Amino acid sequence: MYKWNFDVLWQYWDLFLYGLWLTVVYTAGSIAFGVVIGLITCGARLSGWKSLSFIARLYQEIFRCTPLLVQLLWFYYAFPLLVGVSIDNRVAAMLTLSLYVGAFYAEIFRGGILSIDRGQREAAAAIGMSPMQSMTRIVMPQALKRMLPSFINQSVIQFKNTSLVSVISVADLAYMAAVVNGQTYRPLESYTVMALLYIAVLFPLTQIADLIERRLRVSD
Repeated sequence: MYKWNFDVLWQYWDLFLYGLWLTVVYTAGSIAFGVVIGLITCGARLSGWKSLSFIARLYQEIFRCTPLLVQLLWFYYAFPLLVGVSIDNRVAAMLTLSLYVGAFYAEIFRGGILSIDRGQREAAAAIGMSPMQSMTRIVMPQALKRMLPSFINQSVIQFKNTSLVSVISVADLAYMAAVVNGQTYRPLESYTVMALLYIAVLFPLTQIADLIERRLRVSD
């Protein structure tokens, strides 16, 4: 019978907390960059320029159809060989996470905008509104309500995806759990603490997401 012993981990709490902090930083940073990338990509997809729309869609399909783990390894090990410049593992992690989530955000934004009846834009044009006014005053306020649940859900997934940056030696929570395990030889305790810390952060976020979704459903 295995005897659990968490006492030995107390001296490593600073490592766990640092790893958790770095996980939050990478999640927040990649979400911020991803929103910008997603908006640009969404605009390109909805533009009338076929070549621009094709490039944006190609980017989306590449990042949505390949595993994030493969992308991290490629950007850290293969991309430097391609451009002839070494890339810091932290830069590679943030770049990959941002491009990855940006591809999904772009589809969320595009789907939300296209879900609004085209007749509303035509009606706005009929009363003299410009396309920009129609988008900002009529389309986007409605589309945001429809985008929000999917956006929050994808952001929660992004927090979990961040654990993969440990494969390129970024000192996130998963990496620190492995370090503690290497010092204590207590894998069950080390990885259980890691799992509990993820739950402690993500469970409130999922509950907030469910609450927002229910309120939006009632307000429709």
